[in-house]
Amino acid sequence: MTATTPASGQSKIHESARAQVAGAAVYIDDMTELQGTLHAAPILSTVAHGKLVSVDAALAAAMPGVRGIILAGDVPGHKMLASFIGDEPIFVIDTVQHVGQVVGLVVADTFVQALHAARKVKLGIDALPAVLSVKQALEQKNYVLPPVHVKRGDAQGALARAPHTLTGTLEVGGQEHFYLEGQIAYALPQEQGQWIVHSSTQHPGEVQHWVAHALGLDNHAVKVECRRMGGGFGGKETQGGHLAVWAAVAANKLKRPVKMRLDRDDDFMVTGKRHPFEYAYTAGFDDTGRLCGLQLSMAANCGFSADLSGPVADRAVFHADNAYYLEDVAISSYRCKLNTQSHTAFRGFGGPQGMIVIEAIMGDIARHLKLDALAVRKRNLYGIAERHTTHYQTKIEDNILLPLISKLEQTSQYQRELEAVLSWNKANAVVKRGMALTPVKFGISFTATLFNQAGALVHVYTDGSVQVNHGGTEMGQGLNTKVCQIVADELGVPFERVLATASDTSKIPNASATAASAGTDLNGRAAQFAARHVRNNLAAFVSSLDSCGAGAVRFAGGQVMSPSGGKTVTRSFDEVVALAYQNRIQLWSDGFYRTPKIHYDKTTLTGRPFYYFAYGAACTHVAIDTLTGESRVLKVDILHDVGRSINPAIDIGQIEGAFVQGMGWLTTEQLVWNDKGMLTTHAPSTYKIPTAGDVPKHFKVALWPDANPEDNVFGSKAVGEPPFMLALSVFEALRDAVAQARAAAGLAGPVHLVAPATAENVLNALTT
Repeated sequence: MTATTPASGQSKIHESARAQVAGAAVYIDDMTELQGTLHAAPILSTVAHGKLVSVDAALAAAMPGVRGIILAGDVPGHKMLASFIGDEPIFVIDTVQHVGQVVGLVVADTFVQALHAARKVKLGIDALPAVLSVKQALEQKNYVLPPVHVKRGDAQGALARAPHTLTGTLEVGGQEHFYLEGQIAYALPQEQGQWIVHSSTQHPGEVQHWVAHALGLDNHAVKVECRRMGGGFGGKETQGGHLAVWAAVAANKLKRPVKMRLDRDDDFMVTGKRHPFEYAYTAGFDDTGRLCGLQLSMAANCGFSADLSGPVADRAVFHADNAYYLEDVAISSYRCKLNTQSHTAFRGFGGPQGMIVIEAIMGDIARHLKLDALAVRKRNLYGIAERHTTHYQTKIEDNILLPLISKLEQTSQYQRELEAVLSWNKANAVVKRGMALTPVKFGISFTATLFNQAGALVHVYTDGSVQVNHGGTEMGQGLNTKVCQIVADELGVPFERVLATASDTSKIPNASATAASAGTDLNGRAAQFAARHVRNNLAAFVSSLDSCGAGAVRFAGGQVMSPSGGKTVTRSFDEVVALAYQNRIQLWSDGFYRTPKIHYDKTTLTGRPFYYFAYGAACTHVAIDTLTGESRVLKVDILHDVGRSINPAIDIGQIEGAFVQGMGWLTTEQLVWNDKGMLTTHAPSTYKIPTAGDVPKHFKVALWPDANPEDNVFGSKAVGEPPFMLALSVFEALRDAVAQARAAAGLAGPVHLVAPATAENVLNALTT
């Protein structure tokens, strides 16, 4: 690699990798605590729904090290969290809404003391009827937000005219985020009513607003900082803010710094999950498998408050088509209120819940007609016979679905492998195999248009070193690494000369959450613009020295080159910076970016909510044991579209991780609430995420070679969430294996497999 090779497009090492391997990367719980720091633990409701009559904390208050009990009356500002809907209390005021709801805190000298004392608090709760199922919520019309209906054409008429129709239902479970670093915050009172809050959050700006709202302060009095998170996956988009508010309220009352972290069991009990969904559908189609009409009901289990359920359910509606043209369609979306944890953002943000049902429908159609499922999927793709417009009125202008799928069909040797699966199943009575190739079309942008903006600061110091700060947060996904690559290229300096610093609300105000896969799109572009302003200042200065146009000055390889008198004058970047400083040239600047072209009507869910689409496809082989219901993923081939990759190693890592996490959602990660509303799978002993042993030996990832046709930073595309939906191929392959086993046993009818496809659910699908 030469000195002038751009940083972008190269597999640069993650900016914190060495520190993390050495154990030197600092997370909030690693920070040196200020003298006098106290620790908080939650007092949790033991009832799903009821009136809070009394809180007896006498035993807890008498325990060693306990310094205080914090309840709703101790909140100096607003008693409700500053969420969009404002329907969630900071602490229980009079009514508990789920098992595990935080009634208050015990604050003590140590975390263990606080945790043990919190268990001694006695709650008097008069139980009320609880809603614990989606069916019950639908019957009672118990919603956190009103239902939404989106339609195009005449679905009912199309179904009546269709040569074939199928009706069906599907249930899809939720998913625990299981970030390695649990929820945590550290609140530090400062002079004159000011605060510093260290928060493990994907949205420091929202935490700032929530804390100020709870303390009755202006936003400028609260500074929120986040250097890094040990994973987020959406679980720290809103719900990291709860910890920060709780710690700040306790610190305000006791006039001491307060740290609050949840142990794993409490984290499970307190925080929301991926939204479970239930579906009912009627699909009409012709003899070739082409969809003629669709009526679809989607019911989201939102838990007890709205949180982000509105935009999650909206995105599920937007992605109910996945890769397929829906000509005559009617979709109803119900946002059901249950007495459970309030469910929240999770990687894909409703996209997986939207896509899984249409993929199930495609599989059902293929089996009904005895056609190859891939042929049916290709028959329904966007772009076939000039079908380019989504059911929400967005014209798809960057469609690469058919060539991408065809390429993967070739490289995965789909047809040969399909024959091998059929041959295996004929020869083996107990272990049956299945296979599926499924596509992904995922829209990139926040569906809430206002969040599609970002800011950044770039500082060039007199020695030529560069510092960048932006509003995004680093949760292990490599955002800071990519931003440094972009800034390095914009200034023409080596990657190693650029340092990214902690997310900080006192540097970049009003920053959007690092979510919606838009972290690099937004913050990378803002940082690029900030660096460009500095570069332009330097170019103008050099042009004055060499009597040339500023546009003729080039920055590359740590050097600045300009034409002068028929020659090229070359100076080091460091030399130019030093000269510029001596001549009082500004060496820092801000950058701002807002995503172009996006707009939509929130009431009708029509318009262009997404700047572009990211595409991909996965071909997956599975095996099931028909005697035990156990399953295994045998082989995966992926072809995914990241545009022009800024960092191929990071992008491939994101694709691999997203796929495995999606595989866990659909196979082993089962959330179970009992008839009292208590989450019984609240620890690693009962909730099973995938391990290294679950990753197939044959796991190949290739990147689609073309750049993003939209004007995105470096020609890249978002990569955080889209690959998660590639794991739908696992579920469809399992359904294929079940169908072939049923056929061998002489059982007719559709496959009723509940997700996750645990051994128990696979066994049920084999016989019912």
